[in-house]
Amino acid sequence: MAISKTEKPSTTKTAAAKKPAPKKAVAKKAPAVKKATPKKPAVKKTKQSPEALYKMTEVAAYYIALNNGFAGNPSDYWIAAEAQISALHK
Repeated sequence: MAISKTEKPSTTKTAAAKKPAPKKAVAKKAPAVKKATPKKPAVKKTKQSPEALYKMTEVAAYYIALNNGFAGNPSDYWIAAEAQISALHK
């Protein structure tokens, strides 16, 4: 039997026609939240003993006098050294 141009050949469907699955919406990710970096604890200054402060003042006074050529009054060097050491340890 010949098929005419107006007739469509019969096709048998053996399996149910599958519908394409609907596309799932892509879930947007929330931007990453930066964690706050923990602050380092403040460094506690330890109180120096009187003997240690005396020794530091003595050494500082020596270097002040050395830079001045030992030409001045030793008590002036000592006072300048005490001022430097107390400024460093406040």
